[in-house]
Amino acid sequence: MKIPDGVLMDLTQIKSLPKHKVCIITTGSQGETMSALSRMAFSTHRQVDIQPGDKVIISASTIPGNENAMGNVINELYRKGAEVVNERTLPLHVSGHACQEELKIIHGLVKPKFFIPVHGEQRHLKIHAKLAREMGMAPNHIIISDIGRVIELTPKTCKLGGTVTAGKVFVDGSGVGDVGSVVLRDRRHLAQDGMVVVVVSMSGEDGALVSGPDIITRGFVYVKESEGLMDELRQVALDAIMDVDTRYATDWSAIKQSIKGDLSNYLYKKTKRSPMILPVIMEV
Repeated sequence: MKIPDGVLMDLTQIKSLPKHKVCIITTGSQGETMSALSRMAFSTHRQVDIQPGDKVIISASTIPGNENAMGNVINELYRKGAEVVNERTLPLHVSGHACQEELKIIHGLVKPKFFIPVHGEQRHLKIHAKLAREMGMAPNHIIISDIGRVIELTPKTCKLGGTVTAGKVFVDGSGVGDVGSVVLRDRRHLAQDGMVVVVVSMSGEDGALVSGPDIITRGFVYVKESEGLMDELRQVALDAIMDVDTRYATDWSAIKQSIKGDLSNYLYKKTKRSPMILPVIMEV
């Protein structure tokens, strides 16, 4: 871009100019949380405030999957009185990617020995590989890989090898990568439905009930307002313990499974929720 002298100015000085003489070119066409447009929309930008009468032109199509984030930004802009122009209101789109003819120019200039398209979805990779073949590249010199696949390169060959562990790495506190799918599943379960703990004390000799069952809940119901439900849960847990065959009177695993199954069924019928149920048996 050839910009005449006196056109560009420091962002901190824009408030000294009339609004109709200021044009800001910024990031955020996909609703990225930390992008400048998002921060302007949600009033967290240090230098720019969106005001009634401002016009915001979003010159890119929303990438599939970003619709909610972009919708939130646009709603905030409208809430502040701005006019938003995007592809839905006008035929407006500026691509951030090269077109096929431009890619052909790059292939012609570079003349690569091997070609590995890596950006985009599977359909983009396939079409890019087809373009390379149209430019005269041998099909066995074109590799379409996937996350975790090993590409083995030698001076004369390029081929897919084995696989390695790859993908998202979760950072949790001081631990890196030690939170697996099972832990995440449990966290989602707890966040959605809460937890019910059933505590009972039983004799280690004959499996007789010594005390309990006591019901403890977290994130499920407010106990002080649900005393009736708590009494019903205690009775269900007690019945589950009594229903266990006497041959398994000291089989804590079987008793826990009975308590968990009966409580789970009862709670779903009663509340249409499925909290995590943790039976705890203290042997005395």
